[in-house]
Amino acid sequence: MAPTPYFADRGCHVRIYEEARALRSLGHDVRIATYHIGRDMRGIPVVRIPRIPWYNRLEAGPSWHKLYLDLLLLCRAAAFSLSFRPHVIHAHLHEGAGIGCLLKLMTRIPLVFDYQGSLSGECIDHGFFKAGSLTARIFGRIERAINGCADRIVTSSSAGYNELIDTWGVAPGRVVSVIDGVDTKQFCPHDRQDARKHLGIAPDVPVVAYLGIMNAYQGTDLLLDAIAILKTRGVRVHFLVMGFPHERYQVAAEAKGISDMTTFTGKIDYNDAPLFLSAADLAVSPKLSLTEANGKLFNYMACALPVVVFDTPVNREILGDTGNYARLGDSADFAERIAALLADRGGLKGQGERVRVKAVSEHSWQARGAQLTEVYRTVVGTPAA
Repeated sequence: MAPTPYFADRGCHVRIYEEARALRSLGHDVRIATYHIGRDMRGIPVVRIPRIPWYNRLEAGPSWHKLYLDLLLLCRAAAFSLSFRPHVIHAHLHEGAGIGCLLKLMTRIPLVFDYQGSLSGECIDHGFFKAGSLTARIFGRIERAINGCADRIVTSSSAGYNELIDTWGVAPGRVVSVIDGVDTKQFCPHDRQDARKHLGIAPDVPVVAYLGIMNAYQGTDLLLDAIAILKTRGVRVHFLVMGFPHERYQVAAEAKGISDMTTFTGKIDYNDAPLFLSAADLAVSPKLSLTEANGKLFNYMACALPVVVFDTPVNREILGDTGNYARLGDSADFAERIAALLADRGGLKGQGERVRVKAVSEHSWQARGAQLTEVYRTVVGTPAA
């Protein structure tokens, strides 16, 4: 159950796609129920709601339009379940889990909720409503009810696991941490000069890459501030900023006088991401959330790119001692970490090799699929493998 415009080349969708792909490789028959927009990915069958001509938003974030989109998704999934007869409902995001709760009541099929962060917290991060408001309190109660409906909740980070238990009062026995992963055969280093030639970037300039959704809580504004600081310091570097929506940030870069140091590509096809990332010497993720997953880091690591991030529990869990951590929300410290890495070219290469090894040894999607299989066995009541 994916109440989102799947597939739209962003982190949440990558988790949905890679989980489904890993599960199908292990013998599960998977269908993804989703909105009318987005593109189909080869090998993963999709069930979509009827076309809504006035709704074509691909960006992340809350919208009142989702009220009727999710109602249509419930109807579509309920009708399809009569012929498909699933053993498990695997619901992504709180909206999906809410739909899953109703579908569970209709069909008596167990529900697994894929938790990627707090619903009310995300709405506050996106400016949909203010913390402490009446709307925030209402959403908090809805969120708590949804959390209580699922037979099991899988989280994409240990921080999310702890938040469910400590903040929302979910029993530890109902929560399992299944963090994001990466296909290290698809995401691997490509020839750097070929990648730069494709992008029109000079072969000798140091390049820093960002790949993902662009908005305030992803830290895009702070990233532009850091670039401006590096320009003031005279650091020779070019930033490859890949993702959407990029128009506002491209204008902001011109206003800050850093457009000569930045290339905005717009949305990048997921299949092209390994080549584009290979143009860089290192990668950044200035994401500010303390509990939401940060899937782009796995792709950076698999492409052998040292990573600069803010110091959060989620980033620590993924990168461990291979990460380069700046003080949370401090663009000057973020810029300093980038400059220090670029100044140590030998160390940069060694770090890239270490993060690639960590991605291969610890973060494969095949292992994540096996974890999900055991969760399914538990809720269905079949013996362990």
